[in-house]
Amino acid sequence: MYHCDGLVGTEELAHIEMVSAIISQLTRNLKVEDLRKGGFDAYYIDHTTGVYPVDATGNPFTAATFQSTGDPIADLHEDLAAEQKARLTYDNILRLADDPDVREPIKFLRARELVHFQRFGEAKQSRWNVKVELLTKSNRDRYACIIYNGIL
Repeated sequence: MYHCDGLVGTEELAHIEMVSAIISQLTRNLKVEDLRKGGFDAYYIDHTTGVYPVDATGNPFTAATFQSTGDPIADLHEDLAAEQKARLTYDNILRLADDPDVREPIKFLRARELVHFQRFGEAKQSRWNVKVELLTKSNRDRYACIIYNGIL
């Protein structure tokens, strides 16, 4: 499923790029007093206003964020959970943000997470249930890739 995940992964990286662009635009003209007042001063010391991907508590992004078992069905369930976690993060941003230049792209990204969740759910409900019985160890990844590409 490596090549198939690349299709979804590419779009997810685009989400990171869009959020990073928002952050960059919001921090571009910060003054020192704004940095201190907003609690951004420690981050600024290490990264200036460059985008360094961390979560809300300061944990850096790593490949450990991704869960992969190599089993298409288990990984599909992980994908469903990841889409809902991303949606919740966007919901939380929308609760806090009042700037339309922040809200509109976040609403777009949230909508994409809903579509991804729906498509993964459709795969789980119909295609996987019907076709998973046909898979054998020798053609499992190739067959899963065909199914996976067909739903996105």
